[in-house]
Amino acid sequence: MSKPIVAIIGKPNVGKSTFFNYLAGSRISIVQDTPGVTRDRIYAETNWRGRNFTLIDTGGIEPESEDIILSQMREQANLAINMADVIIFLTDAKQGVTSADKEIALMLKKSGKPIVLVCNKVDDFERDKDNIYEFYNLGIGDPNPISATNALGIGDVLDKIYESFPEKTEKEEEENIIKVAVIGKPNVGKSSLINKILGENRAIVSDIAGTTRDAIDSEFQNEKGKYVFIDTAGLRRKSKIKESIEKFSIMRTLLAIERADVCLMLIDALEGVTDQDAKIAGEAHEAGKGIIIVVNKWDEYEKETGSLEAYKKEIYNKLSYLFYAPIIFISAKTGQRVHKLFDLINSVNEKNSIRVSTSTLNQVINEAIAIVQPPTDKGKRLKIFYGTQASTKPPTFVIFVNNKELFHFSYERYLVNQIRKEFALEGTPVRIIVREKNEKDV
Repeated sequence: MSKPIVAIIGKPNVGKSTFFNYLAGSRISIVQDTPGVTRDRIYAETNWRGRNFTLIDTGGIEPESEDIILSQMREQANLAINMADVIIFLTDAKQGVTSADKEIALMLKKSGKPIVLVCNKVDDFERDKDNIYEFYNLGIGDPNPISATNALGIGDVLDKIYESFPEKTEKEEEENIIKVAVIGKPNVGKSSLINKILGENRAIVSDIAGTTRDAIDSEFQNEKGKYVFIDTAGLRRKSKIKESIEKFSIMRTLLAIERADVCLMLIDALEGVTDQDAKIAGEAHEAGKGIIIVVNKWDEYEKETGSLEAYKKEIYNKLSYLFYAPIIFISAKTGQRVHKLFDLINSVNEKNSIRVSTSTLNQVINEAIAIVQPPTDKGKRLKIFYGTQASTKPPTFVIFVNNKELFHFSYERYLVNQIRKEFALEGTPVRIIVREKNEKDV
C-alpha cells in the first residue's frame, strides 16, 4: 500500500505554509504575509505515531477569483483534494468564518474525503477559545484550535489525521527512487516537461515568466523505474530580483539541486546557452550531481544539415566544464524524444553512484602511469603509491602520493579522463583528492 496522502486546503494567508513547514520539519514552503505566495502544490514526507505519510501544501483557494494565476491555484488545490486520503481544512480563527470558507467547506464535503477542520492563529487557548465556536456552522465537524507559529495544538490535529488514515494492509517499504531536479532559467519549459511526463497539469504552466516559485515534487513510475521529479523555480539574474520572494526561490532551486540525484539542465533551443544557463549548470556541477543537458523547443528551431552536431559543439564550447554531460534534444510541448530521457536518467544515476574496488582502480592508475609518466620538478618525480574510492555521488577518489606539490593540475585531469574512460562515467563529475602517504585517510 502506498503512503497516505494528506492535503492542506484553505483560502490564502491562513498559515498553511507555516503549518506545513512545522510538520515537515524544515522550511520547504515559502512563508510570507503576501496572499497567494504558495502557487503550486508542495510535497513532503513526514511521520506520526510510526506511520509515514505524504503531506501536500496547496496554493490558497479564491473561489470567485477570475485572476489567471488564482484560478489555476484553485485547479491545483482540486487536484490535491482528488489525490488526498485525508484533507486538513485550515481556517483563520482571528478572521472568523468568511464566505470563502463556506464555499471551500461545500467543495470539500462534496469530495467525500475525511476532513479535519483546523482553526489557526489561536495563540492563547483560554483567551481565544470562544473564537472557534462559529466554525461549527461550516458543518464539517469539530474545529481544532492551533497556533502554527507557536506550535500549539498540533499533536491533537495529527492524532485526528492518523485516525482518518486508511487501514494499513502491508508494510510500507523504502523504495529505490531516483530524484530528478528539472533546472533552468524561467520560462524555458520546466513545468511543461514535467506535465508531459506525468500526463496531468501537476505544475502551473503559463507564459508568465517565473510562475513556479517553489520546488514541486512529483512521483512518477513507469517500466523504466520509479522517480521523483522536482520542478524548480527558474534562477533569475540578481539584478532582476526585486521581491524577497524571488530570493527564496533561488534558495529553493539550490536546495532542489542538493536534494537531487540527477539534474536535467534545460536549455531553450531558440535562445541558446546564456550566461544565466551557465550559472545554473555550474551550481549542479559544483554540487557533484549527475547532469543531462536537455535542449527544449527543438521542434521550433530552424534546422539544416549538421544543425544538431553544430548545436552540441556550441553548447560544449560555452559549458566546457560539462564536457561529460550527455545532450538530448526534445520538445516538451509535442513530447518529441521525451521518452528517451528515462534511459539517460537511469544511466547517469548509475554512473554518479558507481563504486569501484580498490584493486580495479589501482590497475587503471598503473596503466595510466605506464602510458604517461608522472611529472618531475627540479629533479623530483611525482610518485603515485595507490588510490582508493572515498565516496559516491559524485565518484570521488583519494590518490596517495609522495609530494602533493608535484601533482600538477594537468596530470590530475589526465588521470580523471583515464578513470572516466575506463568506467564510462558519462553524465557525472569525477573528483580526485590528493594526499601525501603519511597523511591519514579520510
